Amino acid sequence: MPIWNAAPARGLIALLALAVAACTPLPPRAGVPVEPRPSPNFDERRPNFVILHHTGDDSAEQALTTLTDPVRKVSSHYLIARDGRIYYLVDELARAWHAGESYWGGNRDLNSASIGIELDNNGNEPFAEAQIEALLELLADLKARYGIPTANFLGHGDVAPRRKTDPSRWFPWKRLAEHGFGLWCEPSYSPAPPGVAGAALLSAFGYDVSDLDAAIAAFRRHFAPDDASREMTERERARLHCLVSRRQEE
Repeated sequence: MPIWNAAPARGLIALLALAVAACTPLPPRAGVPVEPRPSPNFDERRPNFVILHHTGDDSAEQALTTLTDPVRKVSSHYLIARDGRIYYLVDELARAWHAGESYWGGNRDLNSASIGIELDNNGNEPFAEAQIEALLELLADLKARYGIPTANFLGHGDVAPRRKTDPSRWFPWKRLAEHGFGLWCEPSYSPAPPGVAGAALLSAFGYDVSDLDAAIAAFRRHFAPDDASREMTERERARLHCLVSRRQEE
């Protein structure tokens, strides 16, 4: 049986929509008198981030119940089960409700700029190999189609460090970075410049540092999950400086 590829069809639909936009009535929005003059010069949103989550559930079916419940008002674009099955829940070009109150590098509304991917995992277990392989395939597809920068593959805990810890310390960020999804720095690193505080480096990388302890915890969960130091170390500052430099090179 031939497999239907939705991408060309979606592109054709978008072109047809633009072609008729000038003669399509605009939906009323403003609360003051306006004179409609429809313009064809627009397009749908283009995702620029991917935000990864773990579900906190013990099965994909439990997660699907939550993600499709209109009362719960939470969703993601994709859910990847432990066995590698990929569920498509929300149109990539629509705004799913997965990041909530969030921040990264000045962007305070990651829902509007990202694709959310939930991973079937309770948060206290390693991620299944079939699941990670499916994730890598999906990320490669998304990156190719939308031109998502390497640095913009993040965790929910990165963009909401005071509220969230997913996708947990078990997530294989280094492996993703080796495939081009997220930044990584391996030792040895050059020392960070003298006098540059850890908070400044965290902020330059993208973190919200209004709660510095939460930002440090999020950074460690992503890049050094086994580090139990109370204060940010010189080694961590050096790694952060390396990551900031790589982000600036993109």
